[in-house]
Formats: sequence, C-alpha cells, structure tokens
Amino acid sequence: MAIHSNLDYLASDGRHFQILAQVTFLSFGVLMLGWDADFTNYLAVLLGALGTQLLFIQLLKIPLSSFKSALITSLGLCLLLKTNSPFIFLFAAMLAIAQKFVFRYRNKHLWNPANFGIIIAIILSDNAWVSPGQWGSEALIVLAVSTLGFAVLTKVRRLDTGLIFLATIAILEFSRTILYMNWNWEVWLHKMSSGSIWLFAFFMITDPMTTPDNKRARIFWTICVACISFYLTNFHFINSSVQWVLFLATPLTPFIDQLVKSEKFQWSSSQLVIQSKKYFQ
Repeated sequence: MAIHSNLDYLASDGRHFQILAQVTFLSFGVLMLGWDADFTNYLAVLLGALGTQLLFIQLLKIPLSSFKSALITSLGLCLLLKTNSPFIFLFAAMLAIAQKFVFRYRNKHLWNPANFGIIIAIILSDNAWVSPGQWGSEALIVLAVSTLGFAVLTKVRRLDTGLIFLATIAILEFSRTILYMNWNWEVWLHKMSSGSIWLFAFFMITDPMTTPDNKRARIFWTICVACISFYLTNFHFINSSVQWVLFLATPLTPFIDQLVKSEKFQWSSSQLVIQSKKYFQ
C-alpha cells in the first residue's frame, strides 16, 4: 500500500519526474563521468533559488508547492552552468527565480528560469560558460535522458516539442554531414548521441510555461529554434547556441499565445492554479 501511495504521489505532478531525472543525471555526471564537482557551488545554487522562491512565497502568498519549480531550476543550473565562483552560481539562481515574478505577460513568465540565469551570468561575467561536451556521447546518457524525459514530457503534454527539436536537428545534421560533406555515419551518430543535446531537448526547450500553448504554433516555434541553433553551431561555431536562441525565442511565446488561442497549461496542483489566477489576474 505504501509503495502504491508513493507511486500515486509521484505521478500526481510532472515536476516530480523532472526532479528525479535531474538528480539522476547530476549524480551520474559526478560519480560516473568524473565531473570536477564543487559542492559549495551546488549549495550556493540551492540557497539562491529556494531562498528567493521563499521570499516571493511570503510576499505574494503563493503555495509552498511552488518550491518544486525552484528546485527544478536549481538542478538545471547545476547541470548546465559552469563557473569557478559560488557567488556567480548564487547570483544566477536568484535572478533565475526572481525574473519569473518580475517579467510576466498574460500569466506567463518570459524566460525559462534556468536559461535566463545561465545567459545573464555569461553576459555579466567572464567566469561563466556552458560546456556542451561535459556529457560525452555515451549511449547510456542518451538512454537515460530519453527514458526519463519521456516520462516527464508525457505528464506535461510537451512530448512533441522535444521530439520535433531532435528530429529537426537530426535531419539538418544528416543533410550537412552525410549528404553535403560526405562524411561517414559515425560522425553524424557522434553528433546526435551527445547527452547535452538530449538533455536540452527533453528538459529545457520543453518547459510548458515558456512554450506556446497551441500545438501547431509550438511545432513551428520549435523548428525555428532548432534551425537557428543548427546554423549558429555549424557556421558560426557557437557551441552554446541552443541556450542563446532559446533566450531570444521564449519572450515571443505570450504574443504567439495571444495570436493563436489555445488552452493554457497549468501544473496539476489545484491550489497552485487557484492562487496563481488570484495573483496574476
């Protein structure tokens, strides 16, 4: 009975799967891939994100369940942001959470929180960067990210976004690598087996709060993000291009939602929905 109850609770909110997946990936990176993990940095991220979320919980009287989203943001920063300074991690985490409440339009924040924290930290500091190669190309990473990613996205109804992004990148890379450059299949497979791109596809570009609500609009939006990212990566050698393109693309989402009407996404917690509507109306 206890196991069944725990499974029901896990399945009650898509954020539970995402937190579990991110903890798994972070543990794998530290224990199996040999990341040079500084736990002071991880502690700074958690304190910055959860502390800022607590401040807005008190100010705006929103439910404690919103801590889940802050935890997801902090884990995302631990997975993707690289810096030697815990203060930059703290700064990035605080900005990532605060912007959700400051920059809003029609009940949506304009940026994915982790993406915002990463890009602002890079812009304002010369000691922050994204390391796409830290995941390597091990098949186990791809399997783990895709399996847990499917669980998360199926729950939040954004499976199409991740798959379309990956499919677009795969087709573009195939066209350039195999058809145009006449390189062998191993080069294309190496590019497509990067754990970093799968992590981005399943856990960042698919954020339901910063992607268009309408399915057709979301598909078009996703293809545009993938195409621009591919161009910047292959022709301008910007390895973190997906982060920059997403940063510029997500503020368009509320305006797309205004042009193409559809049912708005809400997390499963009824209390969170009610409180959010009361605050943002």
